[in-house]
Amino acid sequence: MMEEAFQIFTYLPLRYKSEEKAEYVQYLWKAFENNYQNEQYQFAFMSYHMLFMSFVYFTIWKIKSIHPDDFEKISLGFDDCIQCSESPFGYSKEQESKIMQIFKFWGLNERVGEYKKLIRERNNVAHSNGNIYYKEQQSIDNKISDIIRFCNEIQEKTKPTIEQSYKEFLSDNHSVEDSPYSTLEELLSDEFINRHYISERDIQLCCNCNISSLVSSNNYESICNTHSDIFELYKEE
Repeated sequence: MMEEAFQIFTYLPLRYKSEEKAEYVQYLWKAFENNYQNEQYQFAFMSYHMLFMSFVYFTIWKIKSIHPDDFEKISLGFDDCIQCSESPFGYSKEQESKIMQIFKFWGLNERVGEYKKLIRERNNVAHSNGNIYYKEQQSIDNKISDIIRFCNEIQEKTKPTIEQSYKEFLSDNHSVEDSPYSTLEELLSDEFINRHYISERDIQLCCNCNISSLVSSNNYESICNTHSDIFELYKEE
């Protein structure tokens, strides 16, 4: 089951803008892992749910950075942190259940209720109410499977946003020689992966993206070559 649980990292950013943020994510994983192995399943669930919420915050930040104008309209009625935060983790100031409503704009209306239910279940174990809800390993394993499924649903619905951003990157950065970077990997890291907190799942979407819509570009051949080189860098083994 730990192998399935580890899949959460394929949805989290490949790189972080500070060592502190990377350390925090690893801290959550360690807390989950230790509690899971010691059969403290309620605390394992709390830690894993925090990893899920980190994924949610990074996804919302990604949408904001790619579609700032649209996001400004979407975020009306939410806490000021949604627009003003300097880090995805700043979104934690907004109510968790409320922030899930943002995904309604990406066609997840019928799923938002399930995401909110998961938050309520986490809240139940975060209070001293005298109850041990997760005594058996299967109980936490079910929650892990749910969370990975939720991550995949959100990833699929935000796929067009990622593909659009990737095409824009290719159009603007199709030539390493004309950039201040010495390698394509450095260029991709700074101008795409780091900028939007791109995940492993995101980059795989990009590798398999159909870029034929860029055919009218005068630099289409160079764009195709760069796309092929990126595929070679990040193709799944």
